[in-house]
Parts: sequence; structure tokens; C-alpha cells
Amino acid sequence: MQDQAGLYTACQFDPQTVDIRLHLSDPGGRIYGAFDPLRRQLWAERRVLLFAMNAGMYHDDRSPVGLFVDTGRVVKSAVTGGGWGNFHLLPNGVFLMKDGRAEVMETLAYKKRGVTPDFATQSGPMLVIDGKLHPRFLADSDSLKIRNGVGVDDAGRVHMVISKVPVRFYDFATFFRDQLGCRNALYLDGSISSAFIADQNRDDRLFPMGPILSVSMPIPQ
Repeated sequence: MQDQAGLYTACQFDPQTVDIRLHLSDPGGRIYGAFDPLRRQLWAERRVLLFAMNAGMYHDDRSPVGLFVDTGRVVKSAVTGGGWGNFHLLPNGVFLMKDGRAEVMETLAYKKRGVTPDFATQSGPMLVIDGKLHPRFLADSDSLKIRNGVGVDDAGRVHMVISKVPVRFYDFATFFRDQLGCRNALYLDGSISSAFIADQNRDDRLFPMGPILSVSMPIPQ
């Protein structure tokens, strides 16, 4: 396992004190594709963007590969079949918000439960599944990439992480489990991984994006 010190930017949020949402398109149906259009839209809604990052794989037209739910509306249904690429490195999973609570769960468990989330995104692979690392991860893998993901700890806090340097899946998952205390965590993407962090003046503009995960709060009156 690689030394974890200095490898990751990890931000923790309590969904009881901030709003955590998922976004794809603005009210006019235009895909945001970047953080700045989303920041402007939230500002128009009297909200300030605190944090954002890309939130799952997408097609060339930036539509989501898997499940995507926006304000209770199912934009894309969950995908359970096999295929090529990280998304289909099963088991994959879902990050969701429901009534102000966050959860990460494996996709088949999500479908079995029949939950109707307020916001949700499907991605893959799962990083941590009920306290265990994904069974396909190798401690000596030579696949090193910038990666980002999301996990939820036992207190319900949401941990959003992006690596500072290329890392392997095994080390990324271990960081979520052993350092952040997340029994379930989900990989969101790699190589294109980008973040907006207001208090660090960070606003990555590396690649066009599809789904975006945001943390915001009302503008103080």
C-alpha cells in the first residue's frame, strides 16, 4: 500500500448542515458541462457553491451511463448488465441523497430496496462494500490514475475525495475505509477527475463533464 500522506484532497460534509445535490442540466435543459455554469445557476437561486466534482461516467453527449436522478426525476434508469470499462467492473454502485441523508450502496442492493431517492448517480466500481475492498483490486496493480470518489461514514458524513497524484484502485479504496471510516464508498471517475473547492480557490477546468455532485448552502441574508 502506498503512503497515504499528501496523496489526496479529502473534504467532509454533514448533509444536515449543507445541501448535497446532483446536477446534469440547467432549467433550460442545457447540460452544465463545467462548474462555472452551475455556480452561476445556484447563485441565481440564492445559493453559494462550496464544493463540486464530477460524479460518474458519461457518454460522448455527456448523458450519464447509469442511473441518474435529479430532484426526484429519473433521468436514466439503473444499469445492471455487464460490459467493458470501470463502470462494469462489478459490483458497481449508487450514491444517493434521500430526505437529507446520504448513502452509498451496491447497485443490486439499491434495486432490491426499491428506494426513491431525491438525487442519485450510478458509477463503478464500488471501492468499499460493507467494509471490504472490491474483490478485483490488486495491491500491486500498475494502473495508476488521478481518481475521485465518494463515501459515507457511520455518522452519515459524506467524504468527497480526489487524488493529487495517480493512484491505484486498491490504495484509493483503502484510504476511504481505513483513514476516513467509510464502510461503503464509490468510485466516480479517473483521469478526467476535477473539483471545485471554494475555500481553496480551486476551480478545475480540465475536461467537459456530465453529472456533477455539489455541496451548497443558502446565501446569508
